[in-house]
Amino acid sequence: MDASFSDNLKGFILAVVSSVFIGSSFIIKKKGLQRAAASGAPASSGGYGYLLEPLWWIGMVTMIVGEIANFVAYIFAPAVLVTPLGALSIIVSAVLAHFLLKEKLRKMGIQGCVLCIVGSTLIVLHAPSEHSLSSVEEIWELATQPAFLLYTASAIAVVLVLVLYCEPRYGLTNIMVYIGICSIIGSLTVMSIKAIGIAIKLTLEGSSQVADFQTWVFAMVAITCIITQLNYLNKALDTFNTAVVSPIYYALFTSFTILASAIMFKVLPCSIY
Repeated sequence: MDASFSDNLKGFILAVVSSVFIGSSFIIKKKGLQRAAASGAPASSGGYGYLLEPLWWIGMVTMIVGEIANFVAYIFAPAVLVTPLGALSIIVSAVLAHFLLKEKLRKMGIQGCVLCIVGSTLIVLHAPSEHSLSSVEEIWELATQPAFLLYTASAIAVVLVLVLYCEPRYGLTNIMVYIGICSIIGSLTVMSIKAIGIAIKLTLEGSSQVADFQTWVFAMVAITCIITQLNYLNKALDTFNTAVVSPIYYALFTSFTILASAIMFKVLPCSIY
């Protein structure tokens, strides 16, 4: 069997497994949130009783396993193969929500899922080639350039407005508040995770990045962003139907990540026409 084909097959299988785990994690966490809300303040009201709910932690572990599988998939296969498969998580969560949570998937929901899959596939197929990075210092220079610093400042400002002004007034009635916070912060998470991935790879190859302060800055940013994402994703899942949260979150998260990547790497996505 050709080595390239073998690697692509491994990446394909890992990406599919990742989507199944991540899509399932939405449902398991939702069930955990429902149990926690039955015995205390719900997450949508600022309660953190779900941290004591085993089912919620099972959902968290399921999501972590899925993210790890997705990360490893990129090692074996190119992004044009792995990234579109991430849209499968939308289908998995929507179908499971329909049967396990009794959240009916109507025509508009089905159309939304299909559009997410078609749109993400088109974007990836017509995207520019990836920028090769060989050191943490290189991505640090990209992250501290004026354009990306402006994006970061703007993202933080918008998130603060959503958290301080919009959430108390519209959080329980408008799904875009919670999902907007998760998606904007998520774009910063991805940029930090890229740096951490490079640091891990170089360290395993014998060039330790542990002593570099940039590595720890990226790690702290990633941890802070992930905790924020999880908090508001829990609120979204606790308040709205999973079949609605999943595709909207996927679409917005992907859009903001593409925007952040384009600004950081100074590359504009190619036209699909």
